[in-house]
Formats: sequence, structure tokens, C-alpha cells
Amino acid sequence: MSSYRNKVVVISGASAGVGRATAVEFARQGASVALLARGQAGLEGARAEVEAAGGRAWTCILDVADAQAVDEAAARIEAELGPIQVWVNNAMVTVLAPVAEMTAEEYRRVTEVTYLGTVHGTCAALRHMRPRNRGVIIQVGSALAYRAIPLQSAYCAAKFACRGFTDSLRVELKHDNSAIQLTSVHLAAFNTPQFDWARTTLKYKPQQPDRRRAAARRPAGAAAQALNPATGDPHESAHQGLCPAR
Repeated sequence: MSSYRNKVVVISGASAGVGRATAVEFARQGASVALLARGQAGLEGARAEVEAAGGRAWTCILDVADAQAVDEAAARIEAELGPIQVWVNNAMVTVLAPVAEMTAEEYRRVTEVTYLGTVHGTCAALRHMRPRNRGVIIQVGSALAYRAIPLQSAYCAAKFACRGFTDSLRVELKHDNSAIQLTSVHLAAFNTPQFDWARTTLKYKPQQPDRRRAAARRPAGAAAQALNPATGDPHESAHQGLCPAR
């Protein structure tokens, strides 16, 4: 990563996995990292790792499904840390179950966190970045935004929606000749707690399919290193560990 010394980076879903690893990567470059997540214990662990890596940590317990809470957090970050330079939308939830066993509430929850959480974070970031005409917004996408799989219909649909939302916004920013950078990084399988935390109706413990287990052993830090807004076309998508859909 390029240097982010004294710059403010916001990461949602920062308490574990790719979000937490990304926070540490930015901290190594001296960033002030605002950590957003629902779990206090995970946030405190992330705070300790950020500070140990040389960054400044700021934490807020919130649910990204709550647009007002996200807006209020953004305002506090600007007031207490300074102008937001980078906003990473990473928060997600999933349910591992066949469609026939899913409930309407489960579809709603996955959509509110994984899709609308991305919308809420993006809009909050834009409210502060537009007047300055600068900043970077990074969407943590997925291979499943291109190819849906069985047993994760809600998550796949939410990631497809994120891609559509981001592509639409990207064109609007280009039309406005905006200097704000918008990038999606679509990840394959990485070693995160997702399968340990996800709700499931399956009889057996969920895990990556056999052909993806080798890839899944890659640490979350490898994904974090791909979330570098200083590389590539800032208005396009990047793919980490997968081939772009044809």
C-alpha cells in the first residue's frame, strides 16, 4: 500500500476477517482507522491490532443496516479524526440454506446488511467527500457477485445488487467529472470466520468445496493487500483470486 500516514480510513465489518486484516494493513501505513462493527469484543481486538501496527484506532458499535447510525458515525469521525480519505464497505451476513428453508426475515436481514449496508456506507461517505471532490470508496465484492451458487441465495442476490448499485454510481461520478474514486474488489475464497458465524440449516458443518479449500487457506491479509485504492483504474473493478466473468 502507498502511505496513508495521518489519513482517515473507515472500515465496516472491521471486527474480523477481511475487514480486520484490512484495518491492520492501513495501520501499518500510519492511518487513523475508524472501525465499525456490531461486536464489542471483536472491535476491541481489532483496535489492539491496529494500534500494535502503528495506527490510530477509533471504534463504533453499530449496525450498517441502520442508515442514521452510519451517517452519525461518519459525522463523528469527521469531527474527531478529520476528513475521511478512504471508506471500505465490507460488512456482510449470510445464511447457508436452500431456498425452500429460508424465511422472509432471513432474506430481509441479509439484504439489509450486505446490500443496504453498502449503500448506506457509500452514501455517508459521499456526503462528506463530494464537497471536497476527493476520496476513495472501496466495495468489498465477491466472486458470487458474478456467479451465484446453491445454498447462499440471499448473499448472492445481495452481492449482485451491490455490483449493480456500484456500476450505476460509477457512471454518475464519471458524468460529473468527479475526482472521487470508486472501486470494487471482488474476492474469491479466503480464510475468514464466515463459515463459523453464518446461520445455517444444513445438517453438516459448512465449509468450502473441495476444489476451493486450497484457495480458502489463503489468509485474510492476502485479500487486504488487494484493497489498495492507489493501484489500477480508480473507477473500475478488481478481481482477487478469480477470473473475471466472461
